[in-house]
Amino acid sequence: MVTEEHLYSDIPPTKLRNKAEKFKPAKTSKFWLWVASMFFFNMLQNRFYAFRYKDAENYFDGDTNVPTIFFAPHSNWWDGIVLYNISHRIFHKEIRLMIEELNRFPLLRRGGGFSVNKKSPQSAMKALQYSVEVIGDLRNLLFIFPQGIIRPPRFRPIEFQTGLAYIAQNAVKKYGKVNLVPVAIDYCFFRDNRPEVVVKFGQRIEFNKDNIIPDRKQLSHSLEKALTQACDDLSADISQGNVGNYNILFKQHLKWYRRIEQRLKSIDLPPVAGV
Repeated sequence: MVTEEHLYSDIPPTKLRNKAEKFKPAKTSKFWLWVASMFFFNMLQNRFYAFRYKDAENYFDGDTNVPTIFFAPHSNWWDGIVLYNISHRIFHKEIRLMIEELNRFPLLRRGGGFSVNKKSPQSAMKALQYSVEVIGDLRNLLFIFPQGIIRPPRFRPIEFQTGLAYIAQNAVKKYGKVNLVPVAIDYCFFRDNRPEVVVKFGQRIEFNKDNIIPDRKQLSHSLEKALTQACDDLSADISQGNVGNYNILFKQHLKWYRRIEQRLKSIDLPPVAGV
C-alpha cells in the first residue's frame, strides 16, 4: 500500500528541526566554481531537452554597476540549479543564494550558497545582513526566493515574507541604489519527449533614496505584483507556444527515433487512388 506524501508545508525546515545552526557564509574559489559550473550545467543537460530564456536585457540594459537582486518563485528541487546557471552562464557573475538546507549540504557553500536559519528572527537576520554586504561586491548577483517556503508550481497568490524588502531598503541606505529583477521559471513539455526549462526576466525595478518605499510590507506587496506579472507573462507565452523568439542556452540533438519521425514527416506521399 502506497501512502501519500505530504509535498508542501507552511513551516520552514529550520523551524521544524528547531535546532541552533551556525550561520555559514559562501566560501567560493576558482576551482570549486569551475567544478560547480560544469556539474550543474551537465545536470540540466542530462535531464532537459532545452533551456530557453528571454528578456535578459532587462538586466544588461540597466546600470550594471549597481547592486542587483534577482527574485523568483520556488516550486521544486531544480530551481537553485537553474538560478546558478543563469548567474554563471547568462550574466557571467558569481551567485549568492540563500539556502535554508545548507547545513545538510555544506558543499553548496563552494558554489555561492549561504545559510539561513528561520528558527528565530535573530537567526534569520544574520542571513539578511550578509545579503546586503555581498551585493556590494559587483562580481556577485544575489538571488532570493522571497516566498520563504516551497510552493506548488503556479501557486497563487504569490506572497512574500519581508526579507527581500529588508535587503532592498538597506542596500539603498548602504549603496545609494539597488536594482531588482523578477525571474519567472517554468518546466514544461513542448514537442519533445523531454521537458524544457523556460525562463523569463521581468521588468527591472530601480530603487534609490528618493523612490524606495519606506513601509516594508507595502514594498513587499509591490514586488509580489512584479513577480506575479512576470510569471503570468511566461505562462501566456507557454500556453500559446510563443517561445520561438527565446534565447537558447542549450538544446539537445534529437534522439534517433525522433530523427526518423522528422524524416517521415518530410516525405510527400503520392495520393491514393479513389481517395
